[in-house]
Amino acid sequence: MDQATVYVVGAGPAGLFAARKIANAGHHVIILNRDIKPGGLAEYGIYPKKFHMKNGLRKQFAKILSMPNIDYIGNVRVRSDERLTIEALKEWQPAAMVFAVGAQGTKKLGLPGEDSKGVYSAKDFVYHYNLLPPFATQDFSTGRRVAIVGMGNVMVDIARWLMIDQPGEKPEEVIVIARRGPFEVKFDNKEFDEIEAFLDRKLFQEELNRVAEACRAVGQDVGKVPDTTFPWLKSQPERSGPSKLTFRFLSSPIAIDPGPDGRIQRLRVVENVLVADGESTRAKATDKEVALDVDTLIFAIGDLADPALGLPYNRNSYVTNSDPSDPDRAAYEVFDPASGQVLEGMFVVGWARKASEGLVGKARFDAEHGVDFVLKYLERAERRSTPTAAELLREMRSSGIEAVTKDDVTRLSQVEAQQAAALGLPEFKFSTNEEMLRAIEATVAG
Repeated sequence: MDQATVYVVGAGPAGLFAARKIANAGHHVIILNRDIKPGGLAEYGIYPKKFHMKNGLRKQFAKILSMPNIDYIGNVRVRSDERLTIEALKEWQPAAMVFAVGAQGTKKLGLPGEDSKGVYSAKDFVYHYNLLPPFATQDFSTGRRVAIVGMGNVMVDIARWLMIDQPGEKPEEVIVIARRGPFEVKFDNKEFDEIEAFLDRKLFQEELNRVAEACRAVGQDVGKVPDTTFPWLKSQPERSGPSKLTFRFLSSPIAIDPGPDGRIQRLRVVENVLVADGESTRAKATDKEVALDVDTLIFAIGDLADPALGLPYNRNSYVTNSDPSDPDRAAYEVFDPASGQVLEGMFVVGWARKASEGLVGKARFDAEHGVDFVLKYLERAERRSTPTAAELLREMRSSGIEAVTKDDVTRLSQVEAQQAAALGLPEFKFSTNEEMLRAIEATVAG
């Protein structure tokens, strides 16, 4: 079989594992990545102090990029409003394109006052403290009372950052806002162990008493919470810092009231009741509203695909084929509702296909499963004359795009490792693209 050239857009776990499987099948892969560094959420989403996990993934990714039939071009943004669009990529005639761009859109609730200062999406806030440009240098200031909407592992990471590792003054209170009750938590116990010492046991018990009747209506007994979802209630550790962690269950945000300075001053929530829904529950709003005094609000409610990429888009995600004769394959093929046709040779994998679904392992599985259908497509796809990675790089740089290669990424990693050693830190990251590019240039010049 003749070698085909495939573009993989995105270099997070889904993109890198997809690239490896395509390359192992004998094809040439050119990875195009928005960021200078590869890794995606594995680089900029994992909690900053999980060094062992991140370093393990970095080694895997470096091994993938070292494959001779994989090229990497970083610091290139593929978007409908940038110089490098999907239409521009098509002109270079790759045999197929695999989009593994993750869920880069921001999920909003459309609340009044949502654009107030001090209101952030979890994704952007995590990018900020993980030093992803340009988020690293943007204003993500927090105050004394921080509300986090959502009860998953992302909430736990953000609370941990705020109460333990955030430089400077810590908040007095972090309030978790949950649409449902104490039995519907989504975080892992191992993750919550990192912050359980901050949980205000007295206030938590008062909150359980407040929602006890609503829970009882669906057969839930809040007296069993310590034996099921919050085993930490059985202990009374001394708080290890100035912050306290509290929960407000059965509450859904409905409006944000800014203060005179434009920063959030109050979060208004509606109180919910629980309704049985099969073996699960769902929240139903009442007519009772409560105002909570907060000066920071972070939405940890998941993410969505970014419509600015340029793929057909509907209901917060890219449109894929819905052919009932082969639903498995169809889930990965991009479909254009306007023409009623599959977009030939175009596929989506990972969070680009299903936003916020699983972690690195799930992204890898989804990408490698999707590549099975890419490889089947390549068996019949026309082989075209495509520019080499070096030719693409020259063309991009001539148009003013400061693209980087995998050799540049290796040089950057070495510089950052040297900086970490010099400063006595377990890890060092440059926080701007300009610093990274200067470091790469210095190594080349040296």
